[in-house]
Amino acid sequence: MEEGAPASTSQTTAAAPTSTTTTAGSMANTAFKSLGDVLMVLPTSTVIVYEVLNPIVTNTGECSVANKVITAVLLSLCAFSCAFSAFTDSYIGADGKVRYGIATVRGLVPISGGDDTDGEGRDFSKYRLRLADFAHALFSVIVFAAVALLADANTVMCFYPQLLAQQKALVTALPVVIGALASGFFVVFPSTRHGIGYPPMKPAATALASQ
Repeated sequence: MEEGAPASTSQTTAAAPTSTTTTAGSMANTAFKSLGDVLMVLPTSTVIVYEVLNPIVTNTGECSVANKVITAVLLSLCAFSCAFSAFTDSYIGADGKVRYGIATVRGLVPISGGDDTDGEGRDFSKYRLRLADFAHALFSVIVFAAVALLADANTVMCFYPQLLAQQKALVTALPVVIGALASGFFVVFPSTRHGIGYPPMKPAATALASQ
């Protein structure tokens, strides 16, 4: 009977790494899912531009002074884009094309091309600026800053490489937290705008609604 004890201990020890691996895999899947939820609240075009240019301007993390300056400019422009997009909206013009405009306290001010009579007879006051727009703009900037400054390996290595040892923990934990906060925020304060950088409204649906 005593000879069986070491074998049992060995089996328990062997099972531990399997359990740890499964847990790590589950956390990674949750992190990637939450990161996807986070990116959904940001302008698609801004995210694409940042993801494409980031490895170039940061030199994949090996930054010189010039790289740091250019990266800071890119981050600032992308953050501004996230905020600005929250104050834009779109509508379907007389030609059936999507037109964009800036939301003001009086209504939507068209900024895209089109006939001067394109907006005649249209009530732009329903697009007026709302308090929720400022909340969406602020939250979008916070989300972008958290993802770009803390969850991006190139940016971390460029500006604060001392956090490299903690990068795995941050990449795993931060998207989960931000994803939960972002989902909760946009459930309480949903955005009805289809601004620049976001999927536009469907012409067919809008045409039916206007009838």
